[in-house]
Amino acid sequence: MKQFKLSTEVSIVPPEWKINHQSKILTIGSCFADVLGKQLGDCKFPVLNNPVGTVFNPLAIARVLDSALGGRMPNPSLFLENADHIWLHHDFHSSQWGMSKTELENQIIEKLSRIKRFLNEADVLVITMGTAYAYRHRQTNLIVGNCHKLPGDRFVKELLHPDQIGIAFENLLQKLQSFRRNLRIVLTVSPVRHTRDTLPLNQVSKSTLRLVCHRLSEKYKQVEYFPSYEIMVDELRDYRFYEEDLIHPNTLSEAFIFNAFAQAFIDTPSLALMKEWDAIRQMMNHRTLHGKTESQLKLLKTLETRLNGIAQNLDVSTELIEIERRIGEFPAS
Repeated sequence: MKQFKLSTEVSIVPPEWKINHQSKILTIGSCFADVLGKQLGDCKFPVLNNPVGTVFNPLAIARVLDSALGGRMPNPSLFLENADHIWLHHDFHSSQWGMSKTELENQIIEKLSRIKRFLNEADVLVITMGTAYAYRHRQTNLIVGNCHKLPGDRFVKELLHPDQIGIAFENLLQKLQSFRRNLRIVLTVSPVRHTRDTLPLNQVSKSTLRLVCHRLSEKYKQVEYFPSYEIMVDELRDYRFYEEDLIHPNTLSEAFIFNAFAQAFIDTPSLALMKEWDAIRQMMNHRTLHGKTESQLKLLKTLETRLNGIAQNLDVSTELIEIERRIGEFPAS
C-alpha cells in the first residue's frame, strides 16, 4: 500500500552538546522566548525566562545583554512619564514600570544585575528574534525597543540591515565568550508573523533575521540555530495550528515546536525525566469526584513514592509538601 506524507518535515541537525536538568538556561527576546522559557521551566529546568519582558528587535536584545554584561545604567534620555504618571523606558517592555523615575531605574538596574549574575553560571542562552523592523526615536536618534504607544510622529520606522544586526551581535558574542567561555547560544526566529508590517514585508523581516542567524551560526562554533519559524510556516502550514487571530501559534503547535527543540537539544536521560515528570503532573492534576476515598489516598501515596523517586534529579520539594498536605487531610486509619 502506498505511504502518504501530509507535511514536509524540517530537518534539524542536533548539536554535539546537550542540555540536561543541571543546565542553567537564559531566554531573551520576543514573546516566543516567554513560551519556550515557560515550557523549559514547567519541565523543571533551571531557567531565567525573559527577565526584562519581551524584546522584539535584535538591536534592542543585544543592547540589553550588553548593558547587563557591562553593568551600564539605562540611558537617561529614554525615560518617559505617561499620561497616567507611570514611568517607562524606551529600551524596555511596558512590564518594566515604576511610580517614579528612580523606582524604575532601580528596578531595571536590579534586572540587569540579575541577568549578569545568572550568565556568570549559565550554560545556554536562547535568543529569539522577532522582527527586523525597528523604531528610531527622533529626539535622541536612537533605535529603541518599545514605543510605549506614543504618537507615531515621534519615531521613524526602519528595516534593519543584516550587517547592522550582525555587527552588534558579533560584538556581543565576543563579550559573552570572554565573560562565560563555555556558554552555548541558540538563535531562533520567532514563529509569530508580524502582519502589521504586511505579509510580504514580514517575509522580508524574517528573511533578514534568518540570514543574520545563519551567518552567526556558521562563523561561531558556540552558536546553533533552531528553526522554530520554519517549522511553523512549513511543517505546520495549516491554520488549525494558529490561534483565532491566525498569527500566533496555538497550544498544539507550541507543544510540537518544543518537542522538536527537546529532541534536538536535550539529552536522553533528561528526556526520560521529562516523560516521568509529565506523568506525575497529570496525576497531581487529577481531582476526585467523591471526596476523600480510599482510592484517592492510594493515588496520593503512589504520587509521593514517584516524587521521592525523582527527587534526586529534580527539585520537587514544593510538590512533595503539597502531596504530604493532602495525605494529612485524610483521617488516621
